[in-house]
Amino acid sequence: MQDLPNIRTDLLNIPTIGKLAPAGDLSHPPRILLLYGSLRDRSFSRYLTEEAARILEYFGADVKIFDPAALPMVGSVPEDHPKVVELRALCLWSEGQVWCSPERHGAITAVMKNQIDWIPLEQGALRPSQGRTLAVMQVCGGSQSFNVVNTLRLLGRWMRMVTIPNQSSVPMAYREFDDAGRMRPSAYYDRVVDVMEELFKFTLLLRGRTDYLTDRYSERNERAQKAIDRQIAKL
Repeated sequence: MQDLPNIRTDLLNIPTIGKLAPAGDLSHPPRILLLYGSLRDRSFSRYLTEEAARILEYFGADVKIFDPAALPMVGSVPEDHPKVVELRALCLWSEGQVWCSPERHGAITAVMKNQIDWIPLEQGALRPSQGRTLAVMQVCGGSQSFNVVNTLRLLGRWMRMVTIPNQSSVPMAYREFDDAGRMRPSAYYDRVVDVMEELFKFTLLLRGRTDYLTDRYSERNERAQKAIDRQIAKL
């Protein structure tokens, strides 16, 4: 049963509990980046994001909200555009993220997708999204839907993020926020608290462990083969 001729056993890092010990400097508060998907003055996705940020700050997180205004469409400007540089730097800084979008035509908004599209899977030797925790939320203009959070989950998986099980979908969002943009008490508000609590827990759990958790046999094998090819090329 242990005959594995297709595996390079010298590259196989067998998982153990001991290898899950956290590493690195964990003295700073958990770093959470929040993205929202609307540019309107009275933006319910921004209001919901701000409520989430307040909860996370109360838990002790270091929180930053990215303003998507003036972020150009993907491919329309070079990658050294100031807003692109800002977004990518925040992604590298973050240990967890919150994505919140309105539902438009049954899907996420262009504003939300544009932000995600600007985040590369790789940035030199760094991966801005891999291993980060992710919470997903949506606001609806009408009845409750889960189209947006389902799409955001798919995108989070594609970006190699750890998306937490809980999520928030707020129907008829115009009823759930007062004139000052604060969310009214409700079961929907309580659910937002649940989601942020879970995100904070998962972020604490993964901090200092993401490098090990995202270390893959296939990538170690590929690096080893490239090293062999380089040596052969020198001969």
